[in-house]
Amino acid sequence: MGSPPNNKTTLQRYLSQLQQHPLRTKAITAGVLSGVSDVVSQKLSGIQKIQLRRVLLKMIFAGGFLGPAGHFFHTTLDKIFQGKKDTKTVAKKVLVEQLTLSPLNHLLFMIYYGVVIERTPWNLVRDRIQKTYPTVQITAWTFFPIVGWINYKYVPLHFRVILHSLVAFFWGIFLTLRAKSTTLALAKAK
Repeated sequence: MGSPPNNKTTLQRYLSQLQQHPLRTKAITAGVLSGVSDVVSQKLSGIQKIQLRRVLLKMIFAGGFLGPAGHFFHTTLDKIFQGKKDTKTVAKKVLVEQLTLSPLNHLLFMIYYGVVIERTPWNLVRDRIQKTYPTVQITAWTFFPIVGWINYKYVPLHFRVILHSLVAFFWGIFLTLRAKSTTLALAKAK
């Protein structure tokens, strides 16, 4: 009988994978955290039986797009700004992120959620995005610049996507609950 794995060993193995296979590890981490986030979202929104298809599709989006996009974005940004962490450079990094990757991530998530996960016709997805995207993005801009500041000022490059994935765990719950309430409101209005 072998000894039970301890958390330190598990953490060391994870860090080793992050070092040896950064893209793969960040993609898997983003996917797993997104899946767990969706399970929590479903429970909070009153869904009795977990919709596994939805969980898997959200894991695919996070693991296939969000994790890799974050990896390449942060790597590129660090090359452009040569790893500097002075206040002016950190502010520039946050600004670039909030004007490029943040709006793109939110827009693509809302399209993917409507078209792929909910199987909603494009015209209804487009209408929903026109009504809710500005609020979602503005809300993100009240919160994510702080996360970005912490990320660029204090977090080593290879952990930045992980921090974003952890924060996105809670942000995903917010977006899911927001999309659900909008869907219900649109259904009642018709």
